[in-house]
Amino acid sequence: MPVSANDATPDVNPDATPDANPGAISHAGPHVGPDTTPEPAAERYAHVIVIGAGLSGIAAAVKLRRGGITDFLVLEKADRVGGTWRENTYPGCAVDIPSPIYSFSFNPNPEWSRNFVGQPELLAYIEATVDTFRLAPHLRLGTELLQAAWSQERRRWVLETSRGRLTAQHVVFASGLLHEPIVPDLPGLDGFPGPVFHSARWNHDVDLTGKRVAVIGTGCSAIQLIPEIQPQVGRLYVFQRTAAWVMPRLDFRVPRAVQRLFRHVPFTQRLFRGICDAVLRTLALLMRRARVARLLTPVGKRVLKRQVPDPELRARLTPDFTIGCKRLLLSNSYLPAMSRPNVQLVPHALVAVEGSELIAANGERAEADVVVLGSGFELRHPPIAERIRGRDGRTLADTWAVDSPEAYRATTLPALPNAYLLLGPNIVMYNSLLALAEAQLDYIVDAIRTARDRGLDALEIRPEPFRSFNDEVQRGLASTVYNNGGCTSVYLDEKGKNFVTWPWSTKRLRKDLARFDIENYATTPAER
Repeated sequence: MPVSANDATPDVNPDATPDANPGAISHAGPHVGPDTTPEPAAERYAHVIVIGAGLSGIAAAVKLRRGGITDFLVLEKADRVGGTWRENTYPGCAVDIPSPIYSFSFNPNPEWSRNFVGQPELLAYIEATVDTFRLAPHLRLGTELLQAAWSQERRRWVLETSRGRLTAQHVVFASGLLHEPIVPDLPGLDGFPGPVFHSARWNHDVDLTGKRVAVIGTGCSAIQLIPEIQPQVGRLYVFQRTAAWVMPRLDFRVPRAVQRLFRHVPFTQRLFRGICDAVLRTLALLMRRARVARLLTPVGKRVLKRQVPDPELRARLTPDFTIGCKRLLLSNSYLPAMSRPNVQLVPHALVAVEGSELIAANGERAEADVVVLGSGFELRHPPIAERIRGRDGRTLADTWAVDSPEAYRATTLPALPNAYLLLGPNIVMYNSLLALAEAQLDYIVDAIRTARDRGLDALEIRPEPFRSFNDEVQRGLASTVYNNGGCTSVYLDEKGKNFVTWPWSTKRLRKDLARFDIENYATTPAER
């Protein structure tokens, strides 16, 4: 039965696991509707406020409670939890990390149907987690953050939201990396006569049957949706600015017998998760040195030769950079789909639109009825940064515009006391983003507990360790394939600085985040 924010049972024991099998999903999961309880006229205070109710925001809620922090709220602008897995509903939408890794460590799901599950199943899992851990009383859905500003006088964060003002001692920003779709600014795109939509805002009212459809981009989302819509459309044009390395995805249906084994002998699922994690760690290790990553090029070319028989098409689909310089894509069906008779690859960027004609950089034209933008997400200028104003009065967007996106251990910044970024700058590697966020949350919960136990009003990373850490990050990235693979990627900002990837091992990341290093922070004692 669906659980709403108003009829959920209040939490009694934060560490309890109410269900014998908390990870199992035997229904579509609770659809948690908007909290319609009016806020009191006076501003509401919570010790901790989390911004965003996607995977990392839900993980934050559970970890806070398990850390003994129960006075917290989770704000979500939508009327449903799920984040990117709520918003992305395009055909074929699925994880590109094995499901056992792409799941909460505290809520393993023994009943994943596949090794790489689709969006509906993952969204159901997220909603079931909210139900299992009784998080609904902490959720404030339909509540958008408009601005978060640190008040030095009050030593608190003041949050202006779409439903009034809130204050908090600590704020965890869990708005996610894949949140704001990029819509390219192309001449004539506004005048295209047919439907135009981003993959992250899929228009399910548009029937693609027999239509001439143009997909712009060949990134993670595009290579999933292209094989799904190819059999349906009349003609499919794929605009490819840069070819991408595509490797097979080790996907398979998990037999019922294996699900039962995982459920009744949890160690076996932990073992399988460990194996998946080891594979990803090995891949991340290879990417740490460009010269080592180049050894994978023959593997990528062999995959292309097996899946794309036409040598001319294969040449256009072959990247001219080292594997790993851009994100490695996983698919068993994308390359075969590109060989179908109704598919035409346009190996150039789309630069303009004239009526229903799409014009590529080389002048090639294609007439389409529908345009699907697979143009990715805004990483360099995340909208949330414009809404965070620090102790010095500057927005985070202003700071990052001058200094490039940086953070201490991907989490904290000078002039932002008691503020924590989940999946901040220089944390991405070949691993589950959720696992990385959970490592950060261990650090964040330790910080909040340390401040509470020591009677501190504020914690702020000092400029010296902040600068030292970020300089070390850039030195570490200098020899990686991300910086030396011969491509231009979203990992690099306008200045050519890598602000996305982590240069070292997963082991080091977890070690760095295992303990809150208060010695590197300026502290403000509470007023007596």
